[in-house]
Amino acid sequence: MATKTKKKASGKSGGSAGSSYFCGIDIGGTFTDCVVRDEKGRLTIAKSLSTPDDSSRGFFDALGVAAGKLGLSLEQLVSRTELLLHGTTLGTNALLERKGARVGLITTAGHADALIMMRSVGRSAGLPIQQLLHVSRHRKPEPLVPRQLIREVSERVDWSGDVVLPLNEEEARRAILELLAQKVEAIGVCFLWGFLHPEHELAVKKMIREEAPEIYVTCGHELINKPGEYERSAAVAINCFIGPIMSRYVGKIEARAKEMGYQRRLLIMQSSGGVATAAEVAHKPAFTIGSGPAGGLTACQFLAGLIGHENVIASDVGGTSFDVGLIHEGQAITGSETTLNQYTLLAPHLDVISIGSGGGSIIWVDPMSHTLKVGPESAGANPGPACYGRGGKRPTVTDANLLLGYLDPDYFLGGTHKLDREKAQAAMKTVADELGMSPLEAASAAVQIVEFQMAELMRQMTVQRGFDPRDFVVYAYGGAAGAHCATYTRELGCKQVVVPLGSTASTWSALGVQSADLFHVFEKAELFVAPYNAARINEICEELEARGIEQLTRDGLRRDEMSLERYAEMKFRLQIHLVEVPVPPGKLTAKSLAALEQSFVEKYERLHGKGSAFTSAGIEMGLLRVTARGRIRRPSLLKRPASRQNPRSGHREVYWSGLRKRVQTPVYDWTKMGAGTKLKGPAIVQMPETTVVVPPGTAGHVDGYGNFILTIQEKA
Repeated sequence: MATKTKKKASGKSGGSAGSSYFCGIDIGGTFTDCVVRDEKGRLTIAKSLSTPDDSSRGFFDALGVAAGKLGLSLEQLVSRTELLLHGTTLGTNALLERKGARVGLITTAGHADALIMMRSVGRSAGLPIQQLLHVSRHRKPEPLVPRQLIREVSERVDWSGDVVLPLNEEEARRAILELLAQKVEAIGVCFLWGFLHPEHELAVKKMIREEAPEIYVTCGHELINKPGEYERSAAVAINCFIGPIMSRYVGKIEARAKEMGYQRRLLIMQSSGGVATAAEVAHKPAFTIGSGPAGGLTACQFLAGLIGHENVIASDVGGTSFDVGLIHEGQAITGSETTLNQYTLLAPHLDVISIGSGGGSIIWVDPMSHTLKVGPESAGANPGPACYGRGGKRPTVTDANLLLGYLDPDYFLGGTHKLDREKAQAAMKTVADELGMSPLEAASAAVQIVEFQMAELMRQMTVQRGFDPRDFVVYAYGGAAGAHCATYTRELGCKQVVVPLGSTASTWSALGVQSADLFHVFEKAELFVAPYNAARINEICEELEARGIEQLTRDGLRRDEMSLERYAEMKFRLQIHLVEVPVPPGKLTAKSLAALEQSFVEKYERLHGKGSAFTSAGIEMGLLRVTARGRIRRPSLLKRPASRQNPRSGHREVYWSGLRKRVQTPVYDWTKMGAGTKLKGPAIVQMPETTVVVPPGTAGHVDGYGNFILTIQEKA
């Protein structure tokens, strides 16, 4: 991307004279993470508590902590920032907490109940296994758009895109006025087959703009260009539900950054693994759902390509959740459906699955079974774990880690936050007494439970998809990953786990935002049955590629900074299992389309088993997709030098569940561990922003990039 000249910051200047910076900020449920990279590739990482009441405050708080480490004021850092990139869970949280806008929906006459009816799987979609077991308790989610705020308008387009019934503009305008009288904050427009003939949706959007220019508006064809009446309606409802809050949020950040001298556009992480401009995200905020975990997986793909790992299980242990994604043969595995709050959103995304197991997950006793449970409820940032001393009374995984000796109460986050062991003990005692255990026994049991939950999710993501986890390397990141990664890796059967860039692992998703490209997806749904119409397929591909180039040009990129890739969704006739297959560049011929069919068969059997391909049924192609990627500056990693300092900083008592006793355990200072440093467990590696637990039967070493690598040698 072409760069603009920056104004010099006023006042005392710190950092490298004249340096410009690249800043990535990721807001999680407990902490807001920031990674600042200078022009030479040096990284400065910072964490601050998230501020759920106003996430933009936490955004600049984290930047301020990083600025202080660089010897700069916040204003100086922002004014000297070349690129400001952001991953946010604001839209996700608004949807989960039902704290969105009051939404009205305008749809085709006779189809007002599509959103309310959902699919038959809607009662159980996205539910955790604990709830799936109780079928009688399954319920549809509360509608994002209540029935009284849905209006029907006479119009009809058929499956081929032909207009059967013209739009009744009088009905449309009356529907708009009725919804405005109901004090809606956003209006969605989603007509049957509207993606094939968008003119009706656009006409209604124009009327809304005429009647109420300030109202947030979304049309179905702007989000999803393929069949699925309910899914498109749900996407429109979700986009409108979170749209106003996201628009205000990104606008607030952009305005404050501009006041401080930032001259470029704010870039926001999307669930697809790429970034988009704030203006694009304000228009389509639904595509940011899951953007935080996507940032972590994007960073893993970047690092794996650098050090030569083809197969990676990416595991992110934050304060609220545990997220898992896969990289297979060098490529992050993607999906086309996202389910949140039981609503299904059709959108390309990096396939990351989450459960409520993190450092802030609450430890409790099930009153029915009288057994110990961990999560999914989290203490979050406020009040947080009991040991934070912010009013939390219930025990969490972080409290358990403190009692076991994994954490140093005087060196949490480099000593910026003190942990209260007595408060952790008192909170754990409430659970332990109920089970007839000591607080230490309850803490050890809770940690084992949460680690087995983590291993089980990783097993589902690999074994249940036909992958052997022993063929993968585990990457462990997030603030709490280091404390648990050795155990869940051993439980899974893997032999090696990488804590990427050591202490930087605690802010890994923020680095991932920096390693992402500008990314847009363009799709066209049209059914083709072999033998295919090559001319029509070429026409669609060229149209989608032209749209991609046009969008990236608007984003400020040159043609040589763009790359386009094509994909087709294919399936056997009479089956439902879709497979995404790469389409070769250039003009497609009968020969290249035959090769495409063969690629589909090979991938189908790789996913579903050898011999599972039903070739005699015939093959269909239902969707063509073009991804437009714009290259922006990626982080360049510096080599970590060797060190002659003694990294051992002392000993402390640690309870090891495998040994069933406390052991005086050596503690290592990460800041003194250079490339080539080796150690054997049991040990604790203390980093400024995280802690890595090295159990008995595990060895660790530091590689040339500063990754801390654990090798599982034997059973603990």
